[in-house]
Amino acid sequence: MQKLQVVTYNIHKGFSQFKRRMSVHDLRDRLRDIGADVVFLQEVQGLHEKHSTRHNNWPAAPQHEFLADSIWSDFAYGKNAVYDGGHHGNAILSKYPITRWDNEDISMHDSEHRGLLHCEIAIPDWPQPLHCINVHLGLLGHWRRKQIALIKNRIEKLVPENSPLVIAGDFNDWRRHASNALVESMKVSEVFETTSGRPARSFPAILPMLHLDRIYVRGFSVELARAHHGHSWSRVSDHIALSARLIRKL
Repeated sequence: MQKLQVVTYNIHKGFSQFKRRMSVHDLRDRLRDIGADVVFLQEVQGLHEKHSTRHNNWPAAPQHEFLADSIWSDFAYGKNAVYDGGHHGNAILSKYPITRWDNEDISMHDSEHRGLLHCEIAIPDWPQPLHCINVHLGLLGHWRRKQIALIKNRIEKLVPENSPLVIAGDFNDWRRHASNALVESMKVSEVFETTSGRPARSFPAILPMLHLDRIYVRGFSVELARAHHGHSWSRVSDHIALSARLIRKL
């Protein structure tokens, strides 16, 4: 197997824009429609005691387990923000075994808790594991610059140059400074920049204008990159999902 389908999605804790409706069940259906092998999720609600009492159909399991269900057999959840009665963070869902994972705290301020979720995934017949890094960067530019440096440092220490790599998530990078820093220093390419010359517009979901979400790859060519627009997607989150079909370079 040389092809890999990935998707990244900020799921807004299972609510539509402005939290008008609980959407986690629609979200599960939309993700299944994409058929990705590996799913990168941000703002995943691991626990929220009040939501579970206010909404009759609130899933009993944590959101990453509910979304993985019988489709993605392995998953990892990095708890980033903890508060009274709940917590949320990033998650990676995989159809293949996650052999190692770690969640690194990259928060720059007590007001904004961020993490870097790093998984190694065993893909059948691949000589090296697939390294997946899921991030949700800060709202301020100088925080993002420091967080990009932490991502770079981790990759240089823990990801061999010949290992396939995917970095995906919500970069909050409307000025594209993070993209330039990653591409120049880590020899990665962004899938939409590769196919259409610029990152996809992914926020707000109802009329995407800002290029916030990204998928960076190393060791792959890009067969297809798709931004999932449309009414059914705009009712699920305040972001839209981005997906890519990748071909492993030999």
